[in-house]
Amino acid sequence: MNSIKCEALLGYLDELLKPGMFKDYCPNGLQIQGKSTIQRLITGVTASQDFLDAAIEQKADAVLVHHGYFWKGEQPNITGTKYHRVRALIEAGVNLFAYHLPLDCHPEFGNNAQLGQRIGIQRLGHLTPGQPNDPGDIGCFDRPLTLSELEDRLIKDLGQKPLIIPGQSSLKPLDSAYKVEKVAWCTGGAQSYFERAIAQSVDVYITGEISEPMVHLARESGVTYVAAGHHATERYGALSLGNHLAEHFGLEVEFIDIDNPV
Repeated sequence: MNSIKCEALLGYLDELLKPGMFKDYCPNGLQIQGKSTIQRLITGVTASQDFLDAAIEQKADAVLVHHGYFWKGEQPNITGTKYHRVRALIEAGVNLFAYHLPLDCHPEFGNNAQLGQRIGIQRLGHLTPGQPNDPGDIGCFDRPLTLSELEDRLIKDLGQKPLIIPGQSSLKPLDSAYKVEKVAWCTGGAQSYFERAIAQSVDVYITGEISEPMVHLARESGVTYVAAGHHATERYGALSLGNHLAEHFGLEVEFIDIDNPV
């Protein structure tokens, strides 16, 4: 297998994902410096302790995740769980690369693009017109789907049962007479984008999480809301990017999925 210098991989990722174009909630790029040469890369969704322990056991030189550290508004002190995570990385000499919004939005390797491909959506444009660096897209399914068929697709591709709030409160949850075709979707915790989806006159909005007001908004707007799991909807960006890096540079790359039902 080939190897690459840490700064060379960072330069490639920054050129590919263009983090400078985003106003994000965390620093994107190399968050924790480790070994100068990288041969074995482990990818995943979140840099949790379980993920780090598994990556270190697999002799990783670097890890690449969607959810890293140093989030806006969090305590900056490196104590408690943060201390144990950072200590594990430094002691093992493992580099931590993390890309948040840039990995959500990339047109090929992004979480949104990957989810759309997997569940059969033809992308038509951005959820927020004129704002290509805002996450979220609109499109159409390959054919009109009943909510039961949509649920089956999500279970098959994401591995867990979604919560579906039909856009008509009089319907049974998965009424076979009710079909959806035009869709907006934004992976992760994007409840706040639901009103943007409604403004685009879609039939259904798919994201990771749901909060209490969204149930009423779905019923009153007529737009079905689907909460398919924050972790589940954001699993495939890091996976596809890692596969690309393995092919492009000849690195050893493995994706480690730490189960998270949220």
